[in-house]
Amino acid sequence: MGKLKRKLNTRSPASSSIAAEVFGRDGPFPGIIDMYGSVGGVVEHRASLLASRGFLTLALGYFGYDDLPKDFLNLDLEYFEEAVNLLRHHSKVKGPGVGAIGISKGGDLVLSMATFIPHVIAAVSIGGCNANTLGNLHYKNITLSGVGITLDRAKFCESNLIDISEVTNNPKDEENKDCIIPLEKAEGHFLFVVGEDDKNWNTPLFAQQAVERLKENGKNNYEILTYPESGHLLEPAYFPFCYASFHRLVGLPVIWGGQMKPHSIAQIDLWPRIQQFLRKHLEKQSKL
Repeated sequence: MGKLKRKLNTRSPASSSIAAEVFGRDGPFPGIIDMYGSVGGVVEHRASLLASRGFLTLALGYFGYDDLPKDFLNLDLEYFEEAVNLLRHHSKVKGPGVGAIGISKGGDLVLSMATFIPHVIAAVSIGGCNANTLGNLHYKNITLSGVGITLDRAKFCESNLIDISEVTNNPKDEENKDCIIPLEKAEGHFLFVVGEDDKNWNTPLFAQQAVERLKENGKNNYEILTYPESGHLLEPAYFPFCYASFHRLVGLPVIWGGQMKPHSIAQIDLWPRIQQFLRKHLEKQSKL
């Protein structure tokens, strides 16, 4: 058996560094890039658990870590493409395509990766948006601006917690048309995961708009899982329910939504379904 964990910090002309942790044993296994949201840094727990289930995973940081940008106001998709290429050329990865899983801001990033990077053939977006959020995303001659926000819609609740679920504007508003990810260009497959009581933003609406766009373009390369009374932070099975915590961007504690029992049951149901989706599309690949 090989090492379960190895730090990866590689430098190249295309980017100052790829900051990541690689988890896996002797393969070859399907390769997965794992990302979180505004927490920043390299988040390892889900990647390590996926590795224990027969994947080779790369937990990727993209801001707030070492010499990476301090924020994500301007991100280059080439950085993520370089991470994809590093992973798919790994000796223990069963290629040629790889998967990506992301939550929150990571959720819209994996949608962009699957749309613009051909070797990302399966993307799991947990509580993500169908538009680019919270800053500009650049790729070659394309820029997706960040969907707008209206801070006046934030609500102060009990114990001085903040409900920001209505702060992010509707991606279909005219001023946001350049923010929407052109999902119909993707050749890979999407899994949209929705907590119906998400208090970070309107995930049910975003997933609905994503599915409508795919259908309008004759695409059926998606699955959607919806969980009633579940919030934003849908983690692996048996992880503690987190109703509220400090939000790095807001600078104050925010509500994530959900009720403890249904949210926890949703996590138990979701965890094997994510693995099944990834295996279905990664284990029986043809040459790309």
